[in-house]
Amino acid sequence: MSDKDIIDMKEENGQWSAYVSEFSPEKLWEKIKGHAKKVGCEGIRSALRLFYALDNPSMPLKTKMVIYGALGYFISPIDVIPDFIPVVGFTDDIGVLAAAVVMAASYIDAEAKAKADAKLAGWFGEGTC
Repeated sequence: MSDKDIIDMKEENGQWSAYVSEFSPEKLWEKIKGHAKKVGCEGIRSALRLFYALDNPSMPLKTKMVIYGALGYFISPIDVIPDFIPVVGFTDDIGVLAAAVVMAASYIDAEAKAKADAKLAGWFGEGTC
C-alpha cells in the first residue's frame, strides 16, 4: 500500500484513520506478547484473525484500512480507556477489534482462522482458548 493510498483512505475513514499509522506487525507482536493474558484469548483471537486476513487478495482497500485502524487502536497506548487501568483497560480495544471482525467477516477466510488458532494454541496451549 502506497503512502498516497493511506492518505486517501484516512480522509475517507475518519475516526479509524487516526490509528492506521500506529500499526506495524512488529508493534502488534510486541503488544500481544506484553498483554496477552490481560486481553484474553478472544481479544487476541480477534487481533490475529484480522492480521492474517490482511493476506486475503480479494479484500478491498477500505476493509484493509478498517483492519489497520483497529489493530493500530489496539497497539496505541492512547485510547478511550487507557490500557493500564486494571480490569477495564482493554475493554475498548476488544470492542474495536470485535467491530472490525464484524466489518471484515466475509474476508476472514478459513486460512486466516487456522493461522490465528495455531498461533493461539502455541501461546496459550492446545485447547485452552
